[in-house]
Amino acid sequence: MLPRPPLSSLTRSFSTSASLGKHVSHIGRNPIKYPPSVVLTPTATELTVTGPLGTTSIPLRPYMKITNPKPDTIAVTVDDAEVKEQRQMWGTTRTLIANAIQGMTEGFTVPLYLVGVGFRAAVEADPRAAAGVKAQRINMKVGHSHNIVVAIPPHIKAEVPIPTKIVLSCTDKHQLGLFAAKIREYRKPEPYKGKGIFVGSEMIRIKSVKKK
Repeated sequence: MLPRPPLSSLTRSFSTSASLGKHVSHIGRNPIKYPPSVVLTPTATELTVTGPLGTTSIPLRPYMKITNPKPDTIAVTVDDAEVKEQRQMWGTTRTLIANAIQGMTEGFTVPLYLVGVGFRAAVEADPRAAAGVKAQRINMKVGHSHNIVVAIPPHIKAEVPIPTKIVLSCTDKHQLGLFAAKIREYRKPEPYKGKGIFVGSEMIRIKSVKKK
């Protein structure tokens, strides 16, 4: 009978470095640099961002703190990164602050492309606007039996450099994305002929038609 090795030699060793390490948000831990033209005013409940293009506020949770490691840099921290909610909101809040700083200094722009025979768009005055209010709307021909008319919100600027391209600009990235998605809904890109309204660098894979 062969001797059995001791049980301790058969056990497999695992590294405990991962369990001992503290959870962090890889996005939230990165500091944010801002230009001298931006003024940040933190309070207990929100962070106000003031820049050349306007002012906006980012809500802050009670467990969040704003620090200034450098004169032109801010950092977002939380009380306990081991809590899942705090770790999730850590990265989200950091992204919202970075977007607000860019929106108040440079703004955001997204192009929309109208792909299809006879597809075209134009920006015109909105006759349905209230008296004394200069409002605009987008008039589109995108393959329907009638023209599609979309009112442009006051906080969004729309331009049509060529009939098949719409350029939207706004200081709020979230509101800009919602309005671009609203326009896209009127003619979603279809995968057989590739026609539709494309947002930014959106691409689709063309499907082949099954022949009987």
